[in-house]
Amino acid sequence: MPLLEPNPQALRPGGDRTPSADRVPDLQAKGTPTPLRAELAALLGPEKVLGRISDLVRYASDASPYRFVPKVVVVAEDLDDISTVLSYAHGKGRAVVFRAAGTSLSGQAQGEDILVDVRRHWAGVEVMDGGARARVRPGTTILRANAALAPYGRVLGPDPASAVACTVGGVVANNASGMTAGTTRDSYRTVSSLTFVLPSGTVVDTGDPAADEELARAEPALCAGLMALKAEIEADAALTARLRAKYTIKNTNGYRLDAFLDGGTPVEILRGLMVGSEGTFGFIAEVVFDTLPLERAVSSALLFFPSLSAAAAAVPLFTEAGAIAVELMDGNTLRASVTVAGVPADWARLPGPTTALLVEFRAADEAALRAREEKAEAILAGLELVAPVASVSNAFTRDPRTIGGYWKARKAFVAAVGGARPAGTTLITEDFAVPPGRLAEACEALPALQARHGFDAAVAGHAAHGNLHFLLTFDAAEPSDVARYAAFMGDFCRLIVERFDGSLKAEHGTGRSIAPFLELEWGERVTELMWRLKQLIDPDGVLAPRIVLDRDPQAHLRGLKTIPRIEAAADPCIECGFCEPVCPSRDLTTTPRQRIALRREMMRQAEGSRVEVGLLASYGHDAVDTCAGDSMCRLACPVGIDTGVLMKEFRHRRHSAREERIAALAARRFRAVEAAARLAVAMGGAAGDRLTGAVTTLARRAVRPDLVPHWLPELPGAARALPRTGRSRAVAVYYPACVNRIFGDPGSEGTDGYGADGRRAPSLPEAVVALSHRAGRPVWIPRNVTGTCCATIWHSKGYEAGAEVMANRIVEAAWGWTAGGRLPLVVDASSCALGLAEDVVPYLTDENRELHGALKVLDSLVWAADELLPRLTVVRTVGSAVVHPTCSMRRLGDDDRLTALAKACADEVVVPIDAGCCAFAGDRGMLHTDLTAAATAPEAAEVTARSFDAYLSANRMCEIGMDRATGHTYRSALLALERATRI
Repeated sequence: MPLLEPNPQALRPGGDRTPSADRVPDLQAKGTPTPLRAELAALLGPEKVLGRISDLVRYASDASPYRFVPKVVVVAEDLDDISTVLSYAHGKGRAVVFRAAGTSLSGQAQGEDILVDVRRHWAGVEVMDGGARARVRPGTTILRANAALAPYGRVLGPDPASAVACTVGGVVANNASGMTAGTTRDSYRTVSSLTFVLPSGTVVDTGDPAADEELARAEPALCAGLMALKAEIEADAALTARLRAKYTIKNTNGYRLDAFLDGGTPVEILRGLMVGSEGTFGFIAEVVFDTLPLERAVSSALLFFPSLSAAAAAVPLFTEAGAIAVELMDGNTLRASVTVAGVPADWARLPGPTTALLVEFRAADEAALRAREEKAEAILAGLELVAPVASVSNAFTRDPRTIGGYWKARKAFVAAVGGARPAGTTLITEDFAVPPGRLAEACEALPALQARHGFDAAVAGHAAHGNLHFLLTFDAAEPSDVARYAAFMGDFCRLIVERFDGSLKAEHGTGRSIAPFLELEWGERVTELMWRLKQLIDPDGVLAPRIVLDRDPQAHLRGLKTIPRIEAAADPCIECGFCEPVCPSRDLTTTPRQRIALRREMMRQAEGSRVEVGLLASYGHDAVDTCAGDSMCRLACPVGIDTGVLMKEFRHRRHSAREERIAALAARRFRAVEAAARLAVAMGGAAGDRLTGAVTTLARRAVRPDLVPHWLPELPGAARALPRTGRSRAVAVYYPACVNRIFGDPGSEGTDGYGADGRRAPSLPEAVVALSHRAGRPVWIPRNVTGTCCATIWHSKGYEAGAEVMANRIVEAAWGWTAGGRLPLVVDASSCALGLAEDVVPYLTDENRELHGALKVLDSLVWAADELLPRLTVVRTVGSAVVHPTCSMRRLGDDDRLTALAKACADEVVVPIDAGCCAFAGDRGMLHTDLTAAATAPEAAEVTARSFDAYLSANRMCEIGMDRATGHTYRSALLALERATRI
């Protein structure tokens, strides 16, 4: 064991806790039973079978209010794995549930036996026919698919609010629609063909002309049964009429029996039935969509009304005028949205009944959009709108930033309202649809019903389609509160069905939450047809039992998850999963949502339970050590939860007092540490990669892997001395980050570090000084920068005492260098610019916090793009460049400057669709090389698919990470700019 191995007990939750009734029992503390795990490992390979208790717990939660712990998790890689699992389940009498993004809201992504992860290895988009069609794999997010289609001016029809996280497989399996899809642009209407695996293991490609012939050979009884059901349904005129009428509005409750009316062959019928089947009929392995035009001319308005019913009454006016979207947000929703970045703070003061409509018109060109705007203006003139707070304008705009803010508030509905819920309560998200003409009536009836049961729910939805969502909270640990919820659900379902003949699920799927009410909506005859259909397709009940169909009238109350309180930074989390696509460790260990779910399970446990011990044993590595700490989760989270900050706090908890003292001493003597590091880099390079790598490997084993870095062949040599500069004419202070004072640059113009003209290529500090001088904006490097740092080295590892020492030292020094903030401070590493601009603040004294407020910290990208580039003349370019925007750039909001600089240096600039955090995170990529490998894999695959003349970024360690991932040499965009403008 390493000398400084941290004690996992340091992460044990403190405070008083009472074991929860829904805690994982100690009988499951060892994880997957040995026979089950061994059998699956023998069939699939041990790396595809997850069975530790921490694995089972992290997969037990999704965005729904339910929690079911699987017996085992299988990470399937291909169709052979899917068929193998299904065959095993048939032979052993087991059940299988497929899970991709886990963003579903009705519990359909959770299983109690074999849970199959079909996200990790199932992403990919092929654009076809010039964008008219797209072949998409099920683990691909809607956002990613649309990004691939955007250059062709096309888009997918479904557009759920969770598009940043939800995947195509789940969207099709639930027929999730969204803001604009309605009943004409949803998956049922826009899926051209599907490839799926039936419960028997038979693979069907509905786009294959021979599909029906092959299915008839493989599944004759299924084909005959489908055609018999089709004949039975079509022979009943009343039933046929009923099915057609029910799907004139959005409906995802139960199975799409109208597929029997729309399909003429077994394969055509199955294509329709698979849409909205929620994983109960088979696994969707591939989808071919007919895409839609992406209308780029957009005009939107956020219009405020005095009441919910007044807003609902205005909806038909805008839909008749051609609005593509009319979204409703009630007062509770608007007030909760102030937690979302960019939402006006004065919304918190909106009067109780205030309701807003987000109305959007889209068109192919300016003339068409103007015509629609004129219709909208005429409608506005006849409405009684309100402006109860200063930020309300009640006007249409074409400004993309403003429109983006409106949609950000709308799409954050579930997370924002859920984040504002009382601590310890469970969030329920329901959606329903009524005929659009009766929306106003429903908007009066629903609040009255909620009030009668003691709920003050938030309401929002796709008003143009008569589809509303509402959120309510209750304490799942309190039986009386569960009973109150149950009583409300019974009355709610009867209200929607009996008064409005509406849909109990418009787009979220039946799942578990509405399964007991299926017969209430559809009646006994249709419900029994659905049961017969399930028996026909899945006679052994292998797939997703108790999802969609469940005869237990209390099924929606089974498995409701309690939400124990955890650390305040993460307690608002509703486990929506929006954070997961941006998390660097998502394909290696855990995601932010899973880190939180594991923490909550610890809080459900009795102190010292075997389950708690098992969770703590793996939490250090899986959650704490392999968190990049990049805070990208905060940007993705609608309520700004920063799990990285929490993981840094946990790192701090594991430190001994001695470790903290040593770290603080290193901060005080950083001049010597910096010199020693530069010497070590030089000596390591001189000794050779093999010897130095062997030495560091031994040191990691002896000391601690999270303290001693790997030696990587991609590491450059030691940095050159900083160039001399003068202060008198300087218009900015240039602060070379410590990483650029320790590590040198790659050979930026040739493998030997020299350009074609024989001149030595400049170092980054030399390039920044030269560029600034060339543009007539000279900079000054203070001679005493050595020994200072942005403090990220310390706070990223949780060394708070060291962070305090360095944070205060650098702010005091910067105050002096910049003459009290009169000159900007230009920092040549984006992560260090972020550290100085934002991250040092919590560690400052009150006096230094005031000094910090006067500083103007600029990323060198901003300095170069805004101050230098307009004053420079480009004299040479390369043909193509690919850029790597770092997470720090995105947090600072200056990633567009990287693109601007690249465009000045190259004729073609590519920003990879899959660009994300490289997870190098200072030295974390040297401590956990597998973390960077996993984080960069999608981007690296995209980058290496073709060649580029230049590979650009603006952070030395991120560049090293991308070097390692792609095999190409990345360098700072400022080095490229210096070359492009050099006379």
